[in-house]
This record gives sequence, structure tokens and C-alpha cells, in this order.
Amino acid sequence: MEYNTQKTQLHMPEYGRIIQQLVERCKELPTKEERSEMAMAIIDFMGQRNPQLRDEENYKHKLWDHLFILAEYDLDVESPYPFPTREQLAEKPKKMEYPKLQGDFKFYGKSILQLIEKAIELETGDEKEALIEVIANNMKKSYNVYNKEHVTDDVIFRHLKELSENRLDLTGIDSLEKSKIYYTSNNNSRNNKNSNNNNNKNQTNKRRHNNNNHKNRK
Repeated sequence: MEYNTQKTQLHMPEYGRIIQQLVERCKELPTKEERSEMAMAIIDFMGQRNPQLRDEENYKHKLWDHLFILAEYDLDVESPYPFPTREQLAEKPKKMEYPKLQGDFKFYGKSILQLIEKAIELETGDEKEALIEVIANNMKKSYNVYNKEHVTDDVIFRHLKELSENRLDLTGIDSLEKSKIYYTSNNNSRNNKNSNNNNNKNQTNKRRHNNNNHKNRK
């Protein structure tokens, strides 16, 4: 009886011993043409055994890399992709750079940075001022939600100035409540409310008028 410990070590256990043996057999073939033909057949078999790889990008390239690893980086065949080296696979991935918003300002989110960049690109005018005020209002909401405490407008103005590297400045506004955006939104809501109240009054008066007509007919 032959134990697994006595067999050749599996370089990629997820493919099983059958594919490992096929790769070893491929390496023993005498000509490169025969080895290349068998390598293509092994690649197809590997794809059938691991259909989940087909959902990944460049899955064929990955299969050829896996084939070369199974062959212990020693396989002379025609390949549509360059084979990796041991050094390339052993190389550690580069450290990812963290987004700009970290530390004290991480609660504002990346979207605020994008809006700030957009506001900086706009020419001076009403559109730019309106966007800056929208940014400040959203910063205040994000600050209050994250820190669960009230923040004064001068803190928001200071943060906006710092995040924009002194290119956006709201220090000329006393408070966000006195900005155009605040009054525009609130006036709209007041107008809508007044309009609804007037409609309700008109409907009430109409009902009273109909009731009076009905009584007079009697």
C-alpha cells in the first residue's frame, strides 16, 4: 500500500493528484510539439475541474501560471503567456496607499473631497458660491452624525479651508443658516406649506358654500 507521504508532493492541492501526474507526464514527452499539445489539453481539463475561475478576469492566463507552478517552473512548451518566475510569485505586493481623508477628517468621506476639487475648478460666481455652501452644509451633517455632537460653523469653515488647501474660504459668511442655500430651501418649504394651507382653506370654504346652497334649496 502506497501512502500519500510516499508520493510526489502536490504543489497545488486544489487541482488534485491526477492533474499533477498529467503535468509530470507532459514534462517527460520527447518533443516540444508533443508537450505543447498535451499542455493545452491539461489547461482545458484544469478549467473543467475549476469552473469558478471562468468568472475571473484573465482566467486563461491564471491557468497557464498554475500549470507552470505544477511543473515546478520547468516546462518547455509553447505558451500564449509568459511564464512567471519563482521570484515574481514570491514578491510581496506593494503597500496600498491610504486615501487622503484619514485621521481627523475621515468622517467627511471621499465624496466631499471630490466636491471640493470640483468647486476649486469652477470660475468665481454664483454657481461656485452655491456649491461651496452645499459642501459646508454636508460637512456639518457628516460631522454631527459621526461625532454625535453639535459643531459650530467656524469649525466647518476651518476644516473646509484646510481640506481645500486654503483655496475655498467661507469666513465671509457669519453662519450656514444665513447663507443663500439655507434661505432658499427654507423659503421653498414655507411657500409649499402656505400653498397647502391655502388649498385646504379653499376646499373648506367650497364645502361650506355647497352646504349653504343645499339648505337653501330645502
